[in-house]
Amino acid sequence: MDRRAVLVPGRGYDTHYPLFAYPGEGLRRAGFDVHEIGWQPPEGIGMDGAPPSVAMDWVAGQVAPTLGTPTDLLVAKSLGTLAAPLAADRGLAAIWLTPLLHRPEVVAALDRSSAPFLLVGGTADGAWDGAVARRLTPHVLEVPDADHGLLVPGPLARSAEVLGQVCTAVEEFVRLTWPG
Repeated sequence: MDRRAVLVPGRGYDTHYPLFAYPGEGLRRAGFDVHEIGWQPPEGIGMDGAPPSVAMDWVAGQVAPTLGTPTDLLVAKSLGTLAAPLAADRGLAAIWLTPLLHRPEVVAALDRSSAPFLLVGGTADGAWDGAVARRLTPHVLEVPDADHGLLVPGPLARSAEVLGQVCTAVEEFVRLTWPG
């Protein structure tokens, strides 16, 4: 029984980077067909100074065509989390990596989502709000001192450990959402 997952990149973080590569492999091992979106955002898209609707419309225009094929799960990072309204509208489960919880339109979409979702963020990320995350879903991985790339200070091995925590959270979320 194959399921389909769509990976949605961030502004400067494509789907070949570790936060997608390892969880993506976990999804493949769990029976998902994984589709990766590639994009080159126009200048200014996703920057806090741009009108929110411009970025939301651009992301929707990149993601919506991939949803013509039945999809079970969206996995998105940062700018890609502007696809939250699409997930909410379609009742799609999602994994939101470093979601833009400082943007009211993202929080509003997550608040109306009927499908389960996992939120992953770090306390040193200005876009993260742990209290909001815990209000929105019981599925939260909050990493102390992690920045927007989920990197933590100190030896690089600590950031690799965070990547392992993300992989474990993704695997547990998938097992809970699609048991058996």
